[in-house]
Amino acid sequence: MSLWKKTSLTNIVVWFLDLGLLSFLIFDFGFENFNDFRKYKLIVLPSLLFALIAFNFYKYYKYRKDPDVYRSSRINLFILLLLIVLEVIMILANYETSLIETFFNARYVIEYGLLFYFFIRLTFLLRKIYSMYFNPAILFVGSFAIIALAGTFILMLPSATTNGITFTDALFTATSATAVTGLIVVDTAKDFTPFGQTIIMILFQIGGLGMLTFTSFFAYFFKSGASFKESLYMKDILGHDKLNSVMKTVMQIVVFSLILEGIGALLIYHSLSHIDSFGSRGFFAVFHAISAYCNAGFSIASNGLYDNGLRFNYYMQWVVMGLIVFGGLGYHIAYNVIQYFKKFVTNIFSKKDRVFISRVINLNTKIVLYTTIILIVAGTIFFLFSEQQTNLLPHTTAFGKFTTAMFSSVTSRTAGFNTVDMADFTIPGILFMIFLMWIGASPASTGGGIKTTTFALATLNIFAIARDKKYIEIGTRRIAVEAVHRAFAIISISLACIGMGILLLLIFNPEFSLLQIAFEVFSAFSTVGLSMGITSQLSEHSKYVIIFLMFFGRIGLLNLMIGLLKSVGRTEYTYPEENILIN
Repeated sequence: MSLWKKTSLTNIVVWFLDLGLLSFLIFDFGFENFNDFRKYKLIVLPSLLFALIAFNFYKYYKYRKDPDVYRSSRINLFILLLLIVLEVIMILANYETSLIETFFNARYVIEYGLLFYFFIRLTFLLRKIYSMYFNPAILFVGSFAIIALAGTFILMLPSATTNGITFTDALFTATSATAVTGLIVVDTAKDFTPFGQTIIMILFQIGGLGMLTFTSFFAYFFKSGASFKESLYMKDILGHDKLNSVMKTVMQIVVFSLILEGIGALLIYHSLSHIDSFGSRGFFAVFHAISAYCNAGFSIASNGLYDNGLRFNYYMQWVVMGLIVFGGLGYHIAYNVIQYFKKFVTNIFSKKDRVFISRVINLNTKIVLYTTIILIVAGTIFFLFSEQQTNLLPHTTAFGKFTTAMFSSVTSRTAGFNTVDMADFTIPGILFMIFLMWIGASPASTGGGIKTTTFALATLNIFAIARDKKYIEIGTRRIAVEAVHRAFAIISISLACIGMGILLLLIFNPEFSLLQIAFEVFSAFSTVGLSMGITSQLSEHSKYVIIFLMFFGRIGLLNLMIGLLKSVGRTEYTYPEENILIN
């Protein structure tokens, strides 16, 4: 038998063992109330685990001349043996009446570790798909669909909810989490168990950064190399200019995001003095830090940040705002600004190695920062005046009123948290919030909407046309015509999808007003998550409309169309030009 056939047979056995262990974990986590199967759990888990280790040892020594097989088996062995060591330490540290009893109670240490192991296995499986299918847009869309469907079935497990959940509600919740929207049809705090809440948190963490980002991150982290195709994928998805450094950028994106989320979790934890339990306080802080940075808008407080213990917690609200803004700007903008400050500080303290820094901040960063600042300031001022007699009235201090107005301005642009009752907003406030939701965050960020650069280019193009200029010029730079065309295509598609969504919801739920439905549809397509309180009352058909709007709003319908319609071969020819009357 050839080396390829032997390797393939061994891989099949390993995949079957993986599938068996994964099925066991799903059963143990999802049906943990089935205590009658306790003795089987004690037999099945060690048996499958040691069989998996044995086959990976076989691959490791038998096929070490094959670099791919050798590398994957080495990574698998490292993780599995590390889990065994950690499990032994936990058993020795928490030894009870018997070894069996202690292992049964401490088995979750190794089970949570196995979930990490399977996630890495999934990322390497996706890398194999890279080599077989070359269409970044379709892979990007497909990864989100797979995550949402997997999350749906996991949320339907008995242990994920307190009283069960229908397939439609599970799909709605999983899609909302994966699309980092935050719209809910069931109460995240009351209807989901800690296990279910953890699944939701994992979904919006993966959805916020992207499954393909995590895939490339682990490939780079374990030094398994990145293929040319994989680098092309991430270059297109991230909008990165240099192909040779794209994988390093992926690594930096994940690390940067995790560090910010960690700092945010610590600050939120410090602000929660009213929660005594260390575990509850810690989980609450981590959940909301990730939700804020990913612009997800999920909360494990039934009324969100409008909860009595949170609506006047201005310290926490400023932390959440900071995470929302950083997540909405994206890593590229933050990195560009950090580069500028590093070189600025170098010029101050170093007279010999002075650096010319006028071009460090690129045009894309300038447009994003200026647009973001203008929108936040404009929204804050508008809400200070429009909501003075309604939402801002309970806040007695000027600082409290300013914080609430600014939070409303920041969260409207794809975050979805609320510190006020949305039903109390004035009509002008709701309409301006719809406008902010539609614009959304920045490109290559965790947020949605048409994006700040799209809105900025569309606005600048109006002035360019009014001045009879063929191109948009900013300073000493000219905006590429392709970028302007893409911006107007995104605007047209977004308005078409939103209009169709509003029309369908008016048909399926005629009991709601046009304003309520328009607010819901804009919120869904822009992946915001704010609602005027009608989400849980939507009909079955309306829920599926919202599901599609959230999904297409997150992936970008234009990206999907490019993936499906883009021609592989480009022909260099032009037809005769003819003018069309537009007035």
